[in-house]
Amino acid sequence: MSSGPFKLGQPLAQHTVTVSSPLTHQPLAERLRPRHLSELVGQQHLLGEGMALRLAFDSGQPHSCILWGPPGVGKTTIARLMAHAFEAQFISISAVLGGVKDIREAVEQAQVSLAQGRRTIVFVDEVHRFNKSQQDAFLAHVESGLFTFIGATTENPSFEVNAALLSRAAVYVLQPLTDQDLKQIVASALVECSLPAIEDIAVDRLVAYADGDARRMLNTLETLAVAAHQEHLQHITDVWLVKVLGERMRRYDKGGDQFYDSISALHKSVRGSDPDAALYWLVRMLDGGADPRYLARRLLRMASEDIGLADPRALRLALDAAEVYERMGSPEGELALAQCAIYLAVAPKSNAVYKAFNEARALVKKDGTRPVPMHLRNAPTQLMKSLDYGKGYRYAHDEDGGFAAGERYLPDGLAAPHFYRPVERGLEIRIAEKMRQLKTRNTTHGDNRAPDTV
Repeated sequence: MSSGPFKLGQPLAQHTVTVSSPLTHQPLAERLRPRHLSELVGQQHLLGEGMALRLAFDSGQPHSCILWGPPGVGKTTIARLMAHAFEAQFISISAVLGGVKDIREAVEQAQVSLAQGRRTIVFVDEVHRFNKSQQDAFLAHVESGLFTFIGATTENPSFEVNAALLSRAAVYVLQPLTDQDLKQIVASALVECSLPAIEDIAVDRLVAYADGDARRMLNTLETLAVAAHQEHLQHITDVWLVKVLGERMRRYDKGGDQFYDSISALHKSVRGSDPDAALYWLVRMLDGGADPRYLARRLLRMASEDIGLADPRALRLALDAAEVYERMGSPEGELALAQCAIYLAVAPKSNAVYKAFNEARALVKKDGTRPVPMHLRNAPTQLMKSLDYGKGYRYAHDEDGGFAAGERYLPDGLAAPHFYRPVERGLEIRIAEKMRQLKTRNTTHGDNRAPDTV
């Protein structure tokens, strides 16, 4: 490790010993990892002059932080550069592979380093994979100043990082790399891995495929380099690239925030009655490998939550789409899901059923267990009849219009809660009118057992 203050452009010292062997292969992504801050591509909203993380570098005083962002945007690189900038020992722990033993060893190494007058940065990759007790193991040492903690996560730290640890760390949000950023990386990688020239349309496809992830980009280029070498290619075309990569061209990350953000966008597009946007997000998710059965289940939910009785056919159509997919599979069955998404988007909207259900559930949860009124109780035996079970019940089909005006169906003492309030859209226009008519009949019936039940 070099001594003296960190300077922009100063090379980053290696933290590990590389064994010289013909079998040793360092991935392209590692070979191109920036060795000084000026080489880092992207994240200028944090690392540009006067920006938050750049000020931390310039201050010379490390502080614990969480680097939150999608894969391949520089979280590990920034942590390594910070260790170099502060002349600190760098200890890396993978939360996927590590555990309490690794944390204990890191503490011991930090204590030795501190005794030698040297700082330590403990970097935990995928910190959200650590459970609560594992995350808590860092707290005392962060507070004592034994080491500086840097966590990297692709998941929202509000949900995945313990509040106690989160309160002791600044959160820096990293963004996906732009197309221009990725093209700059491609240019550097072509020199490093000696690829033949690539036509512009193929580069554009690679950039789109990378989806802001430099590591994915570099791993893909490495695959192309091997294939091009084997086939003695002088020029890489878009057609050849698609043939080599095949299914790897799916860009979608089936897990994490991106998954839930995408399904949220689909749901909100349907709710917002935008069929183009609904179809776009559906196809985005299908293209990325999302399980069509999961999408079918979510479409069913949308049919009930956002359309309901404004168009009862929506739920049936969603069920039909799910069944069609089960029978036909991909890709044929995906068309039925697309048809369903468009129908749900253009259907009249009502969340009256959704709101009514939630209000009823909330009332039942907080209310006592009220007895079933005697006239509504089942009376299958003579004993129950002698105890007045079912006495006075009026059979609606025998009443005028099939409606027992004035009859009460709620527990005694419970005022009509009015859970269901139909909107003036779609079929619920007619439902609302019907309910007004029934309310009038109840009101004029004169039976004091039935206060405003509809």
